[in-house]
Amino acid sequence: QVQLAESGGGLVQAGGSLRLSCAYSGHTFLINFMGWFRQAPGKEREFVAALGASDFSTYYADSVKGRFTISGDNPQRTLDLIMNNLIPEDTAIYYCAAGDGIYSDSMYGYWGQGTQVTVSS
Repeated sequence: QVQLAESGGGLVQAGGSLRLSCAYSGHTFLINFMGWFRQAPGKEREFVAALGASDFSTYYADSVKGRFTISGDNPQRTLDLIMNNLIPEDTAIYYCAAGDGIYSDSMYGYWGQGTQVTVSS
């Protein structure tokens, strides 16, 4: 089992920045990838970014490429998502996830409770 807990969400104006953090614990040897997903009201959950657990390879959705940065700190067991130049379309609940996949949420077996990000125009 892997436990995940997000923090760092909030309200920010368009053009601003936020840093999300995910603390993870448990059987971390089960993790091949860690990712961030988001779900806006009335929309399906979508991939945002992912990080390879062994080689630290990074993957991004086209909508956030160049604005968001995913990074991990293995000793501290944290996964961060630095979000710059935020736009109202980034408003969503952001979830941290761990598992075997990269882009598909069905490949992630462990999820945090989510943290709200609201970007005002």
